[in-house]
Amino acid sequence: MFGISPLGWLHTLGSLPAIPVALYMFARYGRIVPRSTAGLIYFVSMLIGAATVFLVAHAPVSYVIGALTLVLLLAGYGVGFLPLGRAGRYAETICLSFATFLLMLPTVTEVLRRVPDGHPLVTDLHAPLLLGAQGSLLGLLVVGLAAQIFVLARQGTAAAR
Repeated sequence: MFGISPLGWLHTLGSLPAIPVALYMFARYGRIVPRSTAGLIYFVSMLIGAATVFLVAHAPVSYVIGALTLVLLLAGYGVGFLPLGRAGRYAETICLSFATFLLMLPTVTEVLRRVPDGHPLVTDLHAPLLLGAQGSLLGLLVVGLAAQIFVLARQGTAAAR
């Protein structure tokens, strides 16, 4: 189904929980919160997806996205263990928001290129629908990061009072 190999299904189903968990954390906390139950589920799912992309990907850009996702994910979770104060929270938020963007970019692309089965919505990587969806994700990243940084700055100012 959908031309996905068994290893491809492991990659897809392994990384799939990261999407609703990320949406939940963005809605509830305004950002990915690494040291929480949802954060642990997100980390494991992202790790499965980013690590297995090297086994299923065919396009060279997929390897770059996978490697960058791993780096951002590990940096986002690791920075919390460094004595960086408020700067650590900013770095954590930026890294994990970019990692989520890098999860959603190939997800949207693959869904549009595979659904409905046999007659996908997009057959060309330069199709307006695909480029519009990718552009929308980029817009969400820019607006979302700006909002997250603004909120973090306000929290820091309020805490300083």
